[in-house]
Amino acid sequence: MGMIAILFGLAMVFLGYKMMWILLPIFGFYFGFALGAQTLQFLIGIGFMATITSWIVGFVVGAVFAALSYLFYFLAVAILAGAGGYGLAVGLLGAIGLNMNFLVWIIGIIAGLAAALNVLRYNLQKWAVIIITAVGGTSVIIYNLLAAFGNLSPLELMMDPVRMAIQNSFLWLVFFLVVAGAGIFFQFVTNREYDIEEWDRYNVCSWARISPAHRRSGTVRRPASLVGQTG
Repeated sequence: MGMIAILFGLAMVFLGYKMMWILLPIFGFYFGFALGAQTLQFLIGIGFMATITSWIVGFVVGAVFAALSYLFYFLAVAILAGAGGYGLAVGLLGAIGLNMNFLVWIIGIIAGLAAALNVLRYNLQKWAVIIITAVGGTSVIIYNLLAAFGNLSPLELMMDPVRMAIQNSFLWLVFFLVVAGAGIFFQFVTNREYDIEEWDRYNVCSWARISPAHRRSGTVRRPASLVGQTG
């Protein structure tokens, strides 16, 4: 599983934008799972992944985030941007010595919401995906390498991975900057002339369930992603 996760991280780092239609739902599940468990911890005091309830809530939130990312392009980008804002805020606060607590969590939530809203408002989807997938993919790689070869448990890493990595060795910070920087540069160069097609799979599936006669009647509107196609 660790090798699969590392390969997934590499795919995010260097192919995040071109493969976002499949990578973002997977990332959405991972982020939703951790966020759901952390939210339960700081709202009602349940230990992080310490009970069945924590696991169930994490799984449900992760499944919802994954489904929304799969169905809707803009929600996939919003969730990714939110994860980036949340991770950046929590990581910076952890780097200056603040332990993960309710205050850090709420600041992360606010930062995540602000990042998601601003990415959509200012039409920064492409560059947000490139930067955040490169950074997020590098984090996934470091997490799995530390879990496999470090002296930290996966749960400890999931709680505050940036701080744990830096405390383990300053070289992890260098590794993070080099890999993430290389991913951003590679994706920027290879996607300069490429723009991914936005998707809305919910409306496409709904259109497919409508009878041909009803489609031709003009009483229902064809999804934008199918405009120009026949049938």
